[in-house]
Amino acid sequence: MNIIAINGSARKNWNTHILLNKALEGAESMGAQTELINLYDLDYKGCIGCLGCKVKESISLGHCVVNDGLKPVLNKIGESDGFILGSPIYLGDVTAMMRVFWERLIFQHLNYDDYTKPFISGTKKTAFIYTMNVPEAMLEQYGMSDKFHSYEMMLKGYWGDSVYMVSTETLQVNDYSKYHMASFDEAERKERREKVFPVDCRKAYDLGREMANKIAGEKR
Repeated sequence: MNIIAINGSARKNWNTHILLNKALEGAESMGAQTELINLYDLDYKGCIGCLGCKVKESISLGHCVVNDGLKPVLNKIGESDGFILGSPIYLGDVTAMMRVFWERLIFQHLNYDDYTKPFISGTKKTAFIYTMNVPEAMLEQYGMSDKFHSYEMMLKGYWGDSVYMVSTETLQVNDYSKYHMASFDEAERKERREKVFPVDCRKAYDLGREMANKIAGEKR
């Protein structure tokens, strides 16, 4: 049982990274082998539109042919039993590195003959963990619920199963006085870090544990 986590945040050991590690800890508690990959450590680019993944009767059908830093990651996901994506929300969407990864991950399987039959076999358990500054009560106002649902539906459409969780009003920095960030209440954010973020960590742990439990159940 092999589960991969993909970190779309440049900030190691911060909100998104921590939650992904907690999810992997949960998966490991059920016997899964895990790995966390930081996208910002890799050298890669977006889809170049070569259509190499769609050439008829080709060994590359359904597989991205661009040989860069992302190639091994896509191969590992293909061989995994499940994967967990994680990204902070910047300007209303996932980070640029996560979006580029998403483009490469999804497009290779897209079948223009029949959108309902992607170039992929089998199913996987998938999940997405988001972190963001805005309050949970404002997710609808900012259109984020629809955004999260869109990613969820795409993952379900390709791999059959997906869930997501959101950690809101996260702590951005340890010392707000160093930055032009007066619109945020530092004391409030730090209190939330102490009382609410541990709850989110537990949710992430449970997410990973449940993913591994489902995979184990299907392998029996």
